[in-house]
Amino acid sequence: MAYFNIDHRESRSGVIYHLGALLAVSTWGASFISTKVLLQCGMSAVEIYVYRFVLAYLCTFLFCPRPFVSNSWRDELKFALCGICGGSVYFIAENTAVTYTLVSNVSLLVSTSPLITVVMVALLYKSERISRAMMAGSLVALVGVGCVIFNSSMNLQVNPLGDMLALLAALCWAVYSIVLRPLSTVYSSWFITRKTFFYGIVTALPFFFMESEHFPMARMLETEVLFNLLFLGLFCSMIAYLLWGQAVKGLGAVTSGNYMYFCPVVTLVLSAVMLGEKISLIGCVGCALILGGVIAGDRLGSRSR
Repeated sequence: MAYFNIDHRESRSGVIYHLGALLAVSTWGASFISTKVLLQCGMSAVEIYVYRFVLAYLCTFLFCPRPFVSNSWRDELKFALCGICGGSVYFIAENTAVTYTLVSNVSLLVSTSPLITVVMVALLYKSERISRAMMAGSLVALVGVGCVIFNSSMNLQVNPLGDMLALLAALCWAVYSIVLRPLSTVYSSWFITRKTFFYGIVTALPFFFMESEHFPMARMLETEVLFNLLFLGLFCSMIAYLLWGQAVKGLGAVTSGNYMYFCPVVTLVLSAVMLGEKISLIGCVGCALILGGVIAGDRLGSRSR
């Protein structure tokens, strides 16, 4: 299998799938920066999530108003779980993590979700087992996670709690991916995206109303706030989710999943350029171990099958 290379036999539509996956991951890498900016403006992690996904849901509903419900109550429960693990809990944990640790740390740790997904699939489905190469790559990546957490704990302005929340977000995304697996063969990307947004918003509202103070509505029109909310809602949520759904259908889960490894690289570059965050040597080593371990495990594992 070729990684990050487009086979000469692929059609023009195949090239579009690759570009779509790369664009989606790039926007997700940049989303950490916009989230950090909104947090610095005074908006809470829950507010950022709710406003972002309400905007995305309304736009998605305009393009896909029907059908409104799924084929069965079991599927409806699965969509509710998607909304929790791929929506409310995932993003609230991720957004809160940004307030405690570096955005580059959050991006790196969340990027371990494909690794967690592989392990969970192997445990749940007996027909799919983890190769020795994948296990070795997983251990290398795990050491990298430890380096990233150690890097943040050495900084007096950072709390390791943020790293733990980022790992929780990665676990939630892995659960979301597994639950989404059977649904993607029955429903369209538009419908899945809309239902995920809907239940994500509903399950986040209790957290929203529990907050004693809310971001002033009058400040929503401030250029910095409005621009970052629109970017998060339209590009990082609606468009990126749709592009990713199409990429998975066109390229398969494995090939498209490899593009997720670009996410922390995008965040590292942007956080250094736009936020002035400094990454220590051990942080760089952790980054290299996470990316190298996961990618090497995938490549060597595919050869051994």
